[in-house]
Amino acid sequence: MIFEEGGKQLMKSNLKKCSAVLSAIMLMILASPLTVLAAEEEAAASTKFYGTFWSLVPPIVAIALALITKEVYSSLFVGILVGALFYSGFNFEGTILHIFEGGMISVLTDSYNMGILIFLVILGTMVCLMNRAGGSAAFGRWASKRIKSRAGAELATVVLGVLIFIDDYFNCLTVGSVMRPVTDKHNVSRAKLAYLIDATAAPVCIIAPISSWAAAVSGFVEGEDGISLFVHAIPYNFYALLTIFMMVAMVLMKVEFGTMGVH
Repeated sequence: MIFEEGGKQLMKSNLKKCSAVLSAIMLMILASPLTVLAAEEEAAASTKFYGTFWSLVPPIVAIALALITKEVYSSLFVGILVGALFYSGFNFEGTILHIFEGGMISVLTDSYNMGILIFLVILGTMVCLMNRAGGSAAFGRWASKRIKSRAGAELATVVLGVLIFIDDYFNCLTVGSVMRPVTDKHNVSRAKLAYLIDATAAPVCIIAPISSWAAAVSGFVEGEDGISLFVHAIPYNFYALLTIFMMVAMVLMKVEFGTMGVH
């Protein structure tokens, strides 16, 4: 009975985590700058707050509320509401129309934005399925038997991040959920784990010929072989190469700074 109740609680916890991930992804799209600023620039320029200090108030409100309340969703929505109020000149009807018709509806009817939304939802779904299927726990058990030190846990995080080079979003979601139990066991701070994940995801993806970054960058080149140019530019991508080198060096030399040093 005890194991059965524990299993039910774990399943409920996983369901909550999955729903939180999907909700965050949906809200990140709807609360993006495109949501509030989706109207044409000519219409925006007609407001008296356009190009003034007051245009900075909505993001300041959202960030301040997020830091104070620790509630990101509600803080973002309040920031959107403040921006819509300024845009409409504090007109109630104009505010509602701008939030829904000029913001959410216009974003969701744009094919490019819908592609991003579907892509992120699929990534979140894959991570949730992996967690529910026990893939993260299984890797954690496998790694816990073979990794014996903090440096080993950190290097395993880097290696796993390098192996998942298809997309940086998928990299962050997957490596974070898989390696968190392993790094927690070896007393690696969450700040250090976040640094390793972030410093691996984008740098690896922007130098991998088979990745979403390669497809996007090569698509901007007209009349040339985009993939060929992307590959030839890899040795000159100093940000990616130096970031990966610095990350490995920090792990081997046990360098901690900032929040990593505090924790």
